[in-house]
Amino acid sequence: MTATAQTETEIHGNYINGEWAPAASGETFENRSPADTSDLVGRFAASAKEDVERAVAAAAEAAEGWRQTSPIARANILHKAAEILAGRQAEIGRELTREEGKTLKEGIGETGRAVQILRYFAGEAQQPSGEHYPSMNPLTLLYTLREPLGVVALITPWNFPIAIPAWKMAPALAFGNTVVFKPASLTPLCAVRLTQALADAGLPPGVLNLVTGGASAVGDPLVRDPRVAGISFTGSNAVGAELRKLAAETGAKLQLELGGKNPAIVLADADLDHALTHVVAGAMMSTGQKCTATSRAIVDRRVAAQFTRDLTDRIGALKVGDPLATETQIGPAVSAEAADRIVADVAAAKGDGALLVGGDRLRANGHGRGHFVAPTLFGDVDPESTLGQEELFGPVLGVIPVDGLDEALAVANRVRFGLSASLFTRDLGTALAFVRGIQAGIVHVNSETAGAEPHVPFGGMKGSSSYSREQGKAAREFFTQTKTVYVDPPPG
Repeated sequence: MTATAQTETEIHGNYINGEWAPAASGETFENRSPADTSDLVGRFAASAKEDVERAVAAAAEAAEGWRQTSPIARANILHKAAEILAGRQAEIGRELTREEGKTLKEGIGETGRAVQILRYFAGEAQQPSGEHYPSMNPLTLLYTLREPLGVVALITPWNFPIAIPAWKMAPALAFGNTVVFKPASLTPLCAVRLTQALADAGLPPGVLNLVTGGASAVGDPLVRDPRVAGISFTGSNAVGAELRKLAAETGAKLQLELGGKNPAIVLADADLDHALTHVVAGAMMSTGQKCTATSRAIVDRRVAAQFTRDLTDRIGALKVGDPLATETQIGPAVSAEAADRIVADVAAAKGDGALLVGGDRLRANGHGRGHFVAPTLFGDVDPESTLGQEELFGPVLGVIPVDGLDEALAVANRVRFGLSASLFTRDLGTALAFVRGIQAGIVHVNSETAGAEPHVPFGGMKGSSSYSREQGKAAREFFTQTKTVYVDPPPG
């Protein structure tokens, strides 16, 4: 780390107008590891409206200069930040695991994904922007430009604490916007590390501003500030609904990525062992705390009994424990509140299906120091029940038996979400019918529902998004606006 970095026992301040500083109040909050609450990851600025106002003012002041900065210069900074982050990948990946709870392999891998995202948008900043059109007047030069929105607010969740900030921040900066970044309070250290990499790469003061703290103290005044021209939010449907109303009042451009109730359809002709591996991974990795996690296994009735027995064995054998240990497959829930909610949801769902394995808080063998929940499987789930309809956001999977693809599609689509879905089959025609019929923004054939590459669009249908897309070339659509230009020669 550079001289700007701080150790885990120090207070990490906000980053506003190119300087690291405490909250105006001087107050802080603690961040502790969900695997062992005696492990203090760090103390962070507990910010409030005054800090938000300073951050937005800095971003507004820097906006014109950054807009005028050459895209090549912006690209060079993003590329340098990627190389800085790559050099710190192992260390930051370990910190990610400590503060969020996913396994060390996943933590290091996610940090690598952030590196890849920064590299991609360094290149994307240098791609053609705008179009040339023919005009009724053959002497008219008629073309469009893509220009930045101005100040954008980025509000990110805890479950991908460096990848999701990177995939919002990198295009926002690449296309000339200035940023006020409010990360989840459960995972602020990753936000500090990403910000440090960009600051160390030479990002000018005010272009990127980090403000840590609670949703009401930081997030609410941030999205209400009239200087904020765009809001990109990933999180709950309830907050998303409130942001829709607010954006309608303020006129801010809004991008939402929300929940999912993602199905994996397993047909009778599938390679069942292959399907089993991917369904378990999709449902249980990252402790099921992914918006793209598999929460419904919709299985052809001809193989459902055997597939369910195999799922029970596999899920029951998963190694739950210290996410820093190499043998661990499943880490803790992110917080005590999350663990308690998952267990309560499982208890409430016992009438929705047959509980086959898991569902309890784990206390023995050192688990009592953290927020561990046993991976959970339900069989014969009623597709119309709460368990069949609502996102639980934890290591919980339900099996729904069906008669063939038509019923599987009907069940899969009969929820308010439409983020991700997968199908397991050997038949190409069936696969193409699934692709046509499924109501989801991300579709996998013979692979798990989770997983998305950074150079392609990411987003959902129905209640899973605002119909915009993140990542890839689609990111330019949100973080810029179109200017149409007519240039005629002077008369004479």
